[in-house]
Amino acid sequence: MKLSHVLFICALPIWISEAARILGLINYSGRSQYVVFHTYFKALAARGHHVDVYGHYPLNKPVSNYTDFSIASTALLQDVSVQQIKGMRFLQFLTYFKNKLLDSCRNLFNNQNILNLMNSNTTYDVMITHLLGPDCLIGFSHRFKIPLVYIATSVSLPWLGHRIGNPENPAYIPNLFVPFTDKMNFWERLVNTLSYWGLNIWYYTVFDIPTEEMLKQNFGKDCPSIHELQQSTSLILVNSHFSINTARPAVPTFQEIGGLHINSDGKLPEDLQTYLNDAKEGVIYFSLGTMIRSETFTETKMRAFIDAFSQLPQRVLWKIGNISGLPTNVKIGTWFPQLEVLKHPNVRVFITHGGLLGIQEAIYAGVPMIGIPMLHDQPLNVKNCVSKGVAVQLDYDSITTENVLKALKKVMHEPSYRTNAKRLSQLFRDRPQSALDTAIYWTEYVIRHRGAPHLRSAALDLTWYQYLLLDVILVIIGFAIIVGFMIFYSFKIMLKLVTGNVSHAAVKNHSFPKSFFEKATKNTNPSK
Repeated sequence: MKLSHVLFICALPIWISEAARILGLINYSGRSQYVVFHTYFKALAARGHHVDVYGHYPLNKPVSNYTDFSIASTALLQDVSVQQIKGMRFLQFLTYFKNKLLDSCRNLFNNQNILNLMNSNTTYDVMITHLLGPDCLIGFSHRFKIPLVYIATSVSLPWLGHRIGNPENPAYIPNLFVPFTDKMNFWERLVNTLSYWGLNIWYYTVFDIPTEEMLKQNFGKDCPSIHELQQSTSLILVNSHFSINTARPAVPTFQEIGGLHINSDGKLPEDLQTYLNDAKEGVIYFSLGTMIRSETFTETKMRAFIDAFSQLPQRVLWKIGNISGLPTNVKIGTWFPQLEVLKHPNVRVFITHGGLLGIQEAIYAGVPMIGIPMLHDQPLNVKNCVSKGVAVQLDYDSITTENVLKALKKVMHEPSYRTNAKRLSQLFRDRPQSALDTAIYWTEYVIRHRGAPHLRSAALDLTWYQYLLLDVILVIIGFAIIVGFMIFYSFKIMLKLVTGNVSHAAVKNHSFPKSFFEKATKNTNPSK
């Protein structure tokens, strides 16, 4: 644990007289996200809380107050080839994503550890679960009558805000699945709005409806509706930060904890430290994360990178399986301590697929990037970095030796990229407390105040038309129309009256013969 975390723990007033018992339920099986979960739960355990975690990947080394329960089931897109990903269109990916997660949910209710939990007499103080796919484990918040906390390892999802009444205006907040910044033109706002509505309808249809059936089957008919359970959420911890992502309004139950997994106290292995120290011309670090295997590039794309690297004086550290025909300046491996590598002063550029955790680490270290986005939130993450001048985007279909060299030379030779990366690093680090300390504080706040219902937004009590002020707008428009008609008819009546008076005067002035007025004038002559 970092020294800052120890100091935070010592300095924080102890409002909780006893250690809390925390239930962690992580249905999602993506391996990389467990870096966030493990860091968070271990920190809670270090605070003296008893943490029971039901997930797919137990800790490599057990720690005090932390108990793992395996729920390993259907895995979601692990160790996949580039061809698998690029061969999927967006709708195909959503279908695959839906089927895998729903299958995983159904399998969970046959898992012995989950069955034991359902019959357990253990008393818990809070439930923490992951926010991404179906809420098939949300019923445990009802089962144990405890506050519900979500942790999202991505930026805010389109279906997140409705649970806590948080504003999600698609006019300037791009949703996770579109590669836009917060400054959108008309067509981008149109696409963003339609995709935002469409994804919410999709989520409700393909996830909420079947999940509610599962909840009734497994937690009993008295289990509240999934909508009621979701709106009982006490806190959502979101892996974003306004320095990197969109600046946006947030209710108190929405807390940004971007970079929670970053621990700056790690050290490089001695051989790797020497390799980086001796790189006088600098180092290019290349990794596509834990899910995508770089060795599955097509032969043409692989040759493009190898040929480009062979023409550079920099050393290359490449996370990839065993491949042959590499130039002498390239070192490969199936795993590297990524943050420690990025923090080394000789690292000049990071070639990444655009995963949010890796991008946060690069920004923390102040390293500019070349982004090759593949799927999910990666196009959005890379676009954000490009817009801030800390990255160049290289689309997979555009990979050639020439384009790889062009992107590398642009990032390494134009000083603005390094300058912008250092400035963004300062913004990302400049906080009143670390991301992990923020997550710990607000989790304990919810426990101390038994769900903290006073943080609940009143927006949750409004119907959709009340929230959008459609009833108020209708009354205002109706009132304006009535007043407009009244003014119109008033003027019309006045105009008739005025027109009528003018006609009457004309009759009086012009209906008599001229001789009559001449006689009248003579009779009134004062000289006579």
